[in-house]
Amino acid sequence: MNPEPQIIILDAGGQYCHLEARKVRDLGVYAEVRASETPAVELASAKGIIISGGPASVYDPGSPTVDPGIFAQGQAVLGICYGQQVMAHLLGGAVRKGEKGEYGLAMLDLEETADPLFAGLSGRQQIWMSHRDVVGSVPQGFRVVGRTDTCAVAAMAAPERRLYGLQFHPEVVHTARGGEYLANFVFGVCGCRKDWDPRHRVPLIEREIREAVGDRKVFFFVSGGVDSSVAFTLTTRALGGERVRGVYVDTGLMREGETEFVRRMPGVAVEHAEEQFLSALAGVTDPEQKRHIIGEEFVAVQERVIETRRLVDEHWILGQGTIYPDTIESGGTSKAAVIKTHHNRVAGIQKLMECGRIVEPLKSFYKDEVREIGRELGLPAELLDRHPFPGPGLAIRCLCSEFDAPVRATAEGWVIPVSSVGVQGDSRSYAPVLAIDALDHARATGLANRLSGVNRIIAAVETRVPTGEMQVRACALTPERIARLRRADATVRRLSAESGFDRTVWQFPVILIPLGTAESPDSVVLRPVESVDGMTAQSVTMPEDLLGRLCGELLEAQEIAGVFYDLTHKPPGTIEWE
Repeated sequence: MNPEPQIIILDAGGQYCHLEARKVRDLGVYAEVRASETPAVELASAKGIIISGGPASVYDPGSPTVDPGIFAQGQAVLGICYGQQVMAHLLGGAVRKGEKGEYGLAMLDLEETADPLFAGLSGRQQIWMSHRDVVGSVPQGFRVVGRTDTCAVAAMAAPERRLYGLQFHPEVVHTARGGEYLANFVFGVCGCRKDWDPRHRVPLIEREIREAVGDRKVFFFVSGGVDSSVAFTLTTRALGGERVRGVYVDTGLMREGETEFVRRMPGVAVEHAEEQFLSALAGVTDPEQKRHIIGEEFVAVQERVIETRRLVDEHWILGQGTIYPDTIESGGTSKAAVIKTHHNRVAGIQKLMECGRIVEPLKSFYKDEVREIGRELGLPAELLDRHPFPGPGLAIRCLCSEFDAPVRATAEGWVIPVSSVGVQGDSRSYAPVLAIDALDHARATGLANRLSGVNRIIAAVETRVPTGEMQVRACALTPERIARLRRADATVRRLSAESGFDRTVWQFPVILIPLGTAESPDSVVLRPVESVDGMTAQSVTMPEDLLGRLCGELLEAQEIAGVFYDLTHKPPGTIEWE
């Protein structure tokens, strides 16, 4: 049994809400997430409360709120991002639209203060923002203790009342000293004691698997990636090998060599379904429709496998390697925005969930935690250290367009009319891409914060013709374009591995966009990022010599018009483009 939570996180719909609970538990203190409107009396036993971020504006009808009683019962309360705005709004301060948002990296100036939340933290430091609204004036009894260049109230405090607000996200890895803020709150402000050991995870997960499955058997569709492999291994340990089977579906959307890699996994059979998936996706351009089709085709394959392999009726249930970022980006809590629909969360899968016919051992964990669990299980580094690869495969890295459209010149660069998904202030945006002429991350971050019409900034590295002479052309997913992307991806992976660069980044998506000329219709975008859990990510620069070799080999393919580099952090741009 879990202990009573010492810290409760009130869920206002933020993408990082569950991450806040996880980070508190990492400190050795048990924390749980509750609905934001939970009555104060039901929270009275906790030593501290955190109000999460969220995509809403406090002045919008129906926006998430909290019971104002939590501010009057003597508990420590920390508002993060939207949580700070809710606190200010309910206590008599003012919240207003910001003149421009802040997404990703920002610099905080924190004044010297004796307040326990900020002990030892004064000075200038890197933080991570995701907001457009701002606190215009703080409530009576509060004072401003932190600012950024575009946010006058980045931190506020009323220490006598044990109430604090942060506009930035201390829970994400890219806030340089975020762990110190959380530790100060948990131990210095709330006075918590350690009562949680994350090493308890594996026995707890195995017990939960046995409870969920009962006397049934489980079959998995494994991808060869970290998540599904760890979930498959956990379930096999919990139930025994005779009650668990694995099937790998070759969708025709996999990377070069992927099927051969999975064939070496014990207990896994290969199901060929290339024609089924590519036929269903023919002519489709919309990113969300792609994801839905792929998810539904997986369900159709599942039903065929059940029938042909005699995995009958209610005696078998489906196992999935879904992890928490997949859930939260699919709108996994009551107030969270849908950023992108994960293929494990489409209608057919939801129906199975409602019938109690799915087990997801890892749905509460992040990628770094899954790797740690895999190491506890003794899985090989060759598997655990692989870069994440999306379940829908190359389909969501091969962008399409419904119309022919020219690029548009602006004072900042060229607007490329292909839509990619972003996450700004915890909500989804699909917007065009801005191409600039230099690999300049600082400039790209400033443009992403200032321009509301784009959510992704790329730089032209090497092109056959100037960017302004290219155009986007109408195209859908075709076997030819998938093969083109597969070759480009294989080239990037090979050279990155040979140079050792792949070991310095968390993930390195390679994207194909329909930007080019009649003779060379597509361009490649390189997207290397640094992250820990995938909830935030920082675009990183690769060595010049490696970038030069990549451009040289990629442009050997006549169909490739240019090589671009994605300079966008997450937020405002998601790691994947769709």
